[in-house]
Amino acid sequence: MKYLLILVTLLIVSCSPKQQEEAQQAQTQELQEGTFPYEFPNEKPNIKTSAAMERNYTQYMAPRPQDNELYSQFKYTELKGLDYNNHDGTITRRDPSKVIFENGKYYVWYTHRETPTPPQGAEKCTDVIPSSDWDLCDIFYATSEDGFTWEEQGVAVPRPEKPNVGWRSVATTDILKWKGKYYLYYQGFMEASGKRGDDCPVAVSYADSPDGPWTPYNKIVIPNGAEGEWDQFSIHDPYPMVYKGKIYLYYKSDSNGQPNLIRMQGLATADNPLGPFTKHPQNPVISSGHETTLFPFKEGIAALVIRDGNEHNTVQYSKDGVNFNIASITADMPNAGGPFIPDAFTDTKYGKGITWGISHFTAVNGWTTNHAVLARFDCDLSLDVNDPDMKKTHVYHRPEYYYKLGLNGKQKKRIGEENKALKNK
Repeated sequence: MKYLLILVTLLIVSCSPKQQEEAQQAQTQELQEGTFPYEFPNEKPNIKTSAAMERNYTQYMAPRPQDNELYSQFKYTELKGLDYNNHDGTITRRDPSKVIFENGKYYVWYTHRETPTPPQGAEKCTDVIPSSDWDLCDIFYATSEDGFTWEEQGVAVPRPEKPNVGWRSVATTDILKWKGKYYLYYQGFMEASGKRGDDCPVAVSYADSPDGPWTPYNKIVIPNGAEGEWDQFSIHDPYPMVYKGKIYLYYKSDSNGQPNLIRMQGLATADNPLGPFTKHPQNPVISSGHETTLFPFKEGIAALVIRDGNEHNTVQYSKDGVNFNIASITADMPNAGGPFIPDAFTDTKYGKGITWGISHFTAVNGWTTNHAVLARFDCDLSLDVNDPDMKKTHVYHRPEYYYKLGLNGKQKKRIGEENKALKNK
């Protein structure tokens, strides 16, 4: 083999241009008949490969997860300083915003509910009894010196008077800093969740300081889509960033109707925080994901795509903020992750990524006391950090963890009937 390659190379040098081209093709063909090497190469070898190996070198940012800047495990820490009334379901904190650092401390905003009872469902809800965990909510905020211990500062955006947008509940907020002012975007519910209350648009309040006071705009800034469009019923989880000199606001919507909802992510852009926002003509821009979490990365935008859809449990990347591709596959991703993104609003030309943020866990003590708690997540999705422990590809759980993922009653019944049918044959 070695002598044949030397001979082909000598022929290339001594031949005419046409003959050289033909000889080069022969050399390439010869190389393509090789086998994959034992020492894993950082670049795809010039050999014929399977679809899996081709994808390994073209789909991801590196052929090994350990070298992939957009691969990480996620670690979680219980927050200190926040009370949940013994987790009886009457207090919830969920859907945190991005974390920002102002006035020498960290800030986070979130959906807050404090009601006499846990959620009771749409049929039993009243003006004081919630239908869902995000019903009858206000937007609160907390501050922290270290990101682990938080002090709740109280309400930032209360439910406005009826019939203003959000009179029933304001939830799933996120923060934007634009030209020295602060803007909180959120869903404005105008009836209880479960009674088509989830069919709600995006509203906004603004302030000169992250501590408020916040002034409600009292207008819809991003409306639902027209009848027959994928986002005709909901614009959820508004998530703004500054990119290419504009406000890029990503959002989630539910298409296809119950019980087979398909959740996808859309994009709307504006030159002014109060709008008008223009939905991107290629929406939806991400085909999966339950909540919406993105951050500037290198020249483009990276996205955490959790739950729901064919591409759940992936980190995706887009060089233009519109056309996303899978950059890595991971697990245990943060629910409703609100990362600390120092360059979220700087219109950076080269995003550095993220290392931590705030997320939530739901149904801590079961659905009869349904509520959510805020938690801290840590990761290595940053160009400035190299944490090998975050790049491992296996998470070890105790057997008890898996047993909690056991069969439900219907599944056990089906298996019992299958066993009985086999015995009766």
